[in-house]
Amino acid sequence: MSDIIQLLPDNVANQIAAGEVIQRPASIIKELVENAIDARATTINIAVVDAGRTSVQVLDNGSGMTATDA
Repeated sequence: MSDIIQLLPDNVANQIAAGEVIQRPASIIKELVENAIDARATTINIAVVDAGRTSVQVLDNGSGMTATDA
């Protein structure tokens, strides 16, 4: 009898743990906007090309993290 549960590759497991697995382009925008809000952004601009299949860009004026915070 073989194992039923198959372990995911480390890089996939780490992405899931970090909440970085993207199901659809809207998920990308949601995550990036949440990050901008967490960074106390007061202006958020979103650019989407080809319904998100080619490019998704979120620009904000938030205050990023320092190297120590990271």
